[in-house]
Amino acid sequence: MESGPPGSSRPTEPGPCLSSQQGADQAASASLQNAAAAQPGRHSLAVAAVLPAGGCGERMGVPTPKQFCPILERPLISYTLQALERVYWIKDIVVAVTGENMEVMKSIIQKYQHKRISLVEAGVTRHRSIFNGLKALAEDQLNCKPSKPEIVIIHDAVRPFVEEDTLLKVVTAAKKHGAAGAIRPLVSTVISPSADGCLDHSLERARHRASEMPQAFLFDVIYEAYQQVTYKRDLYAVESIIKEKISQEICVVTEEDNKYVSHLLEEVLKSELNHVKVASEALCHAGRDLQQIILDQCYNFVCVNVMTSDFQETQKLLSMLEESNLSILYPVVVVSVHFLDFKLVPPSEKMESLMLIREFAKEVKKRNIWLCGLLISYPQDEQKLQESLRQGAIIIASLIKERNSGLIGQLLIA
Repeated sequence: MESGPPGSSRPTEPGPCLSSQQGADQAASASLQNAAAAQPGRHSLAVAAVLPAGGCGERMGVPTPKQFCPILERPLISYTLQALERVYWIKDIVVAVTGENMEVMKSIIQKYQHKRISLVEAGVTRHRSIFNGLKALAEDQLNCKPSKPEIVIIHDAVRPFVEEDTLLKVVTAAKKHGAAGAIRPLVSTVISPSADGCLDHSLERARHRASEMPQAFLFDVIYEAYQQVTYKRDLYAVESIIKEKISQEICVVTEEDNKYVSHLLEEVLKSELNHVKVASEALCHAGRDLQQIILDQCYNFVCVNVMTSDFQETQKLLSMLEESNLSILYPVVVVSVHFLDFKLVPPSEKMESLMLIREFAKEVKKRNIWLCGLLISYPQDEQKLQESLRQGAIIIASLIKERNSGLIGQLLIA
């Protein structure tokens, strides 16, 4: 099992933590682990999760089962697995899928480098799929031979926004009462000790559902997170939420000689996008600061080229991004910005070389890096320059926020 440091809200392997709940997570995690350690002979609470993923998604109205529907070209179930994987105290995750989708699920696990995942065959009903997952945990039938958990979280494969603090509250309540569940949408308040009415109703619901399974395989907790994907419109809502979360930071990258223009662009971006964090880094030979930004999981880069139509700086950045494997889980947007004085250099003279961006974009798209180009007028007049920068900032913001795959390899003009 890959484990993160106690109290950490960062993922262990792989991928980013999309919610900022570190303080609550630390307190709840410490409380849960301390409670377990206080019992004689106990050091930690053994928790596992079962995801029933055998549905065909009839209400979705699409031929692909909803758990495999793509969000930003990545299957929905992968986002749910990521949310559970980043919770280091969930030791094993069992996914129940139909036999015909077993190979598909295996390829998803491999492609997105999911960890601690085991597969079992789904049953003809959701409850039977849960039963199969619980049985596998109880009988140590999985390839990874997990230890029998004390608490099992039952979580729908199409609910990708579960948060660690919510899981901790439910697990803590289950440890105390024998079973627990979260009522939509008041997930964060249901498990509060002061919310007795909600908690009692939640427990009754959980126990009622649990009664349909053999008690030998019910360990402690039945949990369902909110925001389930049921209809096709829900896919668009999920995609919008994910886009918003990964569009909150932009890194402006440049060579040392281009710092002045990069600074101007950075300031305009900050002015136009006051809700987005904008930072700048020099593309130096060592690239240590830039590498740290990549490690911190920034998914949006603006590479500045001044008075040139080549892609030397952009290629350096692309190489660093490819080596980092940052784009495994989310598409990384790179905007190659070129400043040209149109009075000195007519666009037609440079357009042919700039169109090489299509070839670069086609190649890096294989690594889930979405590259496009932006040509900005660089006039001597300060007022006109500010207007060009403002138009460029609007285009950059749109490219990053919308993440439209149809614009990959395109050259836009501000």
